[in-house]
Amino acid sequence: MADPAPFLSQSNAGSGEEKPPKLEKHHPSLDSMMERSMRDFRWSQLMQASLVSFAGFFDAQQSFLSIFTDVRPPWHCTDLDDKYCNSMSDVCRLPNSTSWQWDYPKHASIVSEWGLQCANPAIRGLPASSFFVGCLIGGLLLATLADSSLGRKNMLFLSCLVMSCSSLLTTFSTNMWIYSGLRFVTGIGRATIGTCALVLSSELVGKKWRGFAGVMGFFTFTLGFLSLPAISLVNRGSSWRALYIWTSVPAIGYCVLVHFLVCESPRWLFVRGRREEAVATLRSISPLSSSFLTKGFSSISLDEDPMNNMDIFSAIKALLEKKWAFRRLCAVMLVGFGAGMVYYGMPLGVTNLNFDLYSSVTLNALAELPSTLVTFFLIGKLDRRSSLLFFTTLSGSCSVMCILEGRVWQKWQIGLELVSFFSGCTALDVLLIYTLELFPTCVRNSAIAMVRQAVVFGGVFSPLLVAAAGQRGDGVLSYGVFGLVIGCCGLFVLRLPETRGGNLCDTMDEEERKENIRDSSC
Repeated sequence: MADPAPFLSQSNAGSGEEKPPKLEKHHPSLDSMMERSMRDFRWSQLMQASLVSFAGFFDAQQSFLSIFTDVRPPWHCTDLDDKYCNSMSDVCRLPNSTSWQWDYPKHASIVSEWGLQCANPAIRGLPASSFFVGCLIGGLLLATLADSSLGRKNMLFLSCLVMSCSSLLTTFSTNMWIYSGLRFVTGIGRATIGTCALVLSSELVGKKWRGFAGVMGFFTFTLGFLSLPAISLVNRGSSWRALYIWTSVPAIGYCVLVHFLVCESPRWLFVRGRREEAVATLRSISPLSSSFLTKGFSSISLDEDPMNNMDIFSAIKALLEKKWAFRRLCAVMLVGFGAGMVYYGMPLGVTNLNFDLYSSVTLNALAELPSTLVTFFLIGKLDRRSSLLFFTTLSGSCSVMCILEGRVWQKWQIGLELVSFFSGCTALDVLLIYTLELFPTCVRNSAIAMVRQAVVFGGVFSPLLVAAAGQRGDGVLSYGVFGLVIGCCGLFVLRLPETRGGNLCDTMDEEERKENIRDSSC
């Protein structure tokens, strides 16, 4: 939002002079011009936002694909009269490998193909861990490129290309180590996709449609998550490599569409000093005439801000140096950590509730769908801060109640788990939209990337807690910890300002003036 304080102060200081007010009158802010150019939601903007947001579909597939490719398949005894074999639930306790067989062909899973059924849990979990480590490293190394040299569109294109190509190469893996290495590379590529798609789609529409554009990405992510059980059922008994082909080849085709059809963010182009390209982009999506756009943007002058000519890591540096930015970043990252622990932990924890794999994944994917719809229809009416506090508290409360014992509570256990997961998903959706509104254009992509890193970091601990809870035979270490963490982390939103209905700032100085005005009015 353009800060009126400098204009008002100059006007008051020179009330006897006529030139300063006239000069200010003929110099609109970048935000006001952007809003005027994109306030009407045209079909061209809808196509751009939809195409950009569809990256979430392939992001979700790669994030949860290992649930089916790395699963330990069911098995059966070769001799139905073998009482000892039939009494065992673990094949590793059987004296020889000839007394049992897999229900499906060996190539149905990496566990059966490479004989990992009795391997150390750390080895079996290495591919999934490698993927998340790749996400963490990729996010730290690549996040600021979208704010600096590459831009939103090019970063989205390169990230999708690396993710899809490395996923396709995974089909040629001959052992666990090559497979884990390629999953690591896939994680690096996947790390910035969600961030770039969210920021780019929101910067291609006006303020009124910003929430709508952001929710589109969450909706496509949910569809991608929901597509995995269907793809896996169609390919049940086939090689695990078929799942990677089914998900990577369409993603490569999507990269081609992004390269040729998607526009770069006009906000980012202008902030980087590329006025002509910014105006050309607006001409393709704005109903205003070319002459009006050229004349209007030629008179705009951004405040002198070193962030306008940033290097790769200057965005992170600015976020750490500015006290208000650092305070906001810490708060949203803590909330993201709690939401990430629930988001990645709940689908894994369902296995401890003795639910079928396909059913549990489908139920959790379906629980994410209404959370996206709630955000979609109510994001324009919800106060960011109060809604985040409500959903994190609800998620934490339901998660803690999952550990209560007794026949009555066991009947409600799966319902409480789904409500907790639904609330955690909704909190995460609102958090990402909230974050893009809290930070200016020059560091927005980096800020959201840091929040997503916190979400992934929370997900790193989830499998460990679920495994420990399964070994102990109770849910205290999984659902109990999930609930306490997200409930406590959600309280940090009380340190953040409300942003609903506000305009997006473009420079750090502009956002800082807004912060100072807000503090002085308190």
